[in-house]
Amino acid sequence: MSSKFRFIEKKFESISGKENKEFLIKWGMKGKLRTFMFTFDKQFHIGSKDKFILEFFQDEHVISKLEKMAPNGAWINMENRPAKVKVEDVDCSLLSVEIFDRLYEKNIVRENGSIKKCLDDYYEDILISDELRKLLLLEESDNYEIYSDKERNQFLFRLFKHFCLGGQVCQFEDNLQPYIDVTRSTYKELISVQKDSETKKLRIVSYVFKVEIFVKHFFYLFFYFFSKFRMIKMSRSTRTKL
Repeated sequence: MSSKFRFIEKKFESISGKENKEFLIKWGMKGKLRTFMFTFDKQFHIGSKDKFILEFFQDEHVISKLEKMAPNGAWINMENRPAKVKVEDVDCSLLSVEIFDRLYEKNIVRENGSIKKCLDDYYEDILISDELRKLLLLEESDNYEIYSDKERNQFLFRLFKHFCLGGQVCQFEDNLQPYIDVTRSTYKELISVQKDSETKKLRIVSYVFKVEIFVKHFFYLFFYFFSKFRMIKMSRSTRTKL
């Protein structure tokens, strides 16, 4: 039986190219992110997303291409079909990075872009030494509520948080701008935007889902799944979940 999913060889410059290489190395994320693109030959219906996504990850052609990160940090083939998937909707409606202007307005970041420091604290194994990471991680922080739960669920915000926290061996930035630049370029490359024929305004036509994959022994992976753009991206961080 032929697969309805077809793998497309594509390099995503924001993740695999030279564009953000220097910062991804500095943040301990180089080689810790993987992108895969597939096309499919049937119409996607949002109401049956769970069924569609399970079929995708159970497809032999897909399994032969996707990789997971082993405990030693190496990427290996998935090998086994998942028994089930847990799908979570991720909001994706922001067309700019203006949401992060609030960091300046609330004095978390100074006018020159420098991130304000704070007394050292820890969230699990992550050192918090500035107001930005405190806002991202500590619900009891004074500034946590400047972003609502809905805003924090935006894919743009999740990407930003992921880059700010970095990998296990991460050199944090003192200035906000590199985080904004890398987030912007990655977001633009991953989502698909079209002009509305009636309003003439741009709108995002990608659906984004966080997918938890259950395979043998309940080992699980985290993926971000994009429809309309017809791409699968797998992201695995050893520091914190997106």
